[in-house]
Amino acid sequence: MGKGDAKSKKGKIWRGSFGNSRPQRPVKKATEVVATATEAKPKKAAAKKA
Repeated sequence: MGKGDAKSKKGKIWRGSFGNSRPQRPVKKATEVVATATEAKPKKAAAKKA
């Protein structure tokens, strides 16, 4: 269980590969990032002058 082992996290890092022992986060698409950013900000109402 070391650098040469393809089933261990250390071996995956050494080989530069990914798998069950070293999963990658899914990459978000540009449209998903823009959609979530615009939905997160609530719009403020304009202040009324007396």
